[in-house]
Amino acid sequence: MSDLPLQDHIALVTGASRGIGKASALALAAAGAHVVAVARTQGALEELDDEIKALTGRSATLVPMDLGEHDGIDQLGLAIHQRFGRLDVLVHAAALLGSLTPVSHIEPKHWDRVVSVNLTGTWRLIRSVEGLLRAAERPRAIFLTTGRVARPKAFWGLYGATKAGMEHLVRTWADELEQTKIRAALVDPGAMRTRMRAEAMPGEDPAYLPDPSEIGPLIVELAQADLGLPTANVVFSDWQAATRASA
Repeated sequence: MSDLPLQDHIALVTGASRGIGKASALALAAAGAHVVAVARTQGALEELDDEIKALTGRSATLVPMDLGEHDGIDQLGLAIHQRFGRLDVLVHAAALLGSLTPVSHIEPKHWDRVVSVNLTGTWRLIRSVEGLLRAAERPRAIFLTTGRVARPKAFWGLYGATKAGMEHLVRTWADELEQTKIRAALVDPGAMRTRMRAEAMPGEDPAYLPDPSEIGPLIVELAQADLGLPTANVVFSDWQAATRASA
């Protein structure tokens, strides 16, 4: 009998080519899951696949796709249905920062692009995979969010607004599915050593930030956890502190 907690699970990870998405994909693969990795860049996905092969001896399913191309999300759900028939774990990490600028200065094209990926893309993803999650035994859907929803800050309006909308959407969806087996979680990773963080805070020393790999165990834990409704976010720093205190 395998001692891998997610053996034979099918896990879809968006934003899987770098940062938190990549860390989640690697951690889920190490726990036994077959990863369906979605990202915009084919080369970066192939690098992820090489790392998964080196780590586990198994391959991932690679899906080069922009979540702003919404018809592709529908096709993704259909392809997963045809190949696997279910989805055990969803980790939605893909997002765009957009420009950090005063609200009144946001260009319409930038607004439309970030809303398309961060908010509409989330809705289309939920719409595409809900049936696949319903077909799994203990389905878990994990969405990455930001503390900027609760703590708005100047110039972060576009990113924060789309993430606030995403949180509301996920909580509403989870409430609708309370009588099903599907359980959802919203995870606030805080400041991490990612490219998005570097873009947002170019003068910050990344050496003082947690590496994205540190969140991998939390993602694996949530993929197995007995979750209630996502009325509160799972804050990575709180989880990390509690884990260290109990060690």
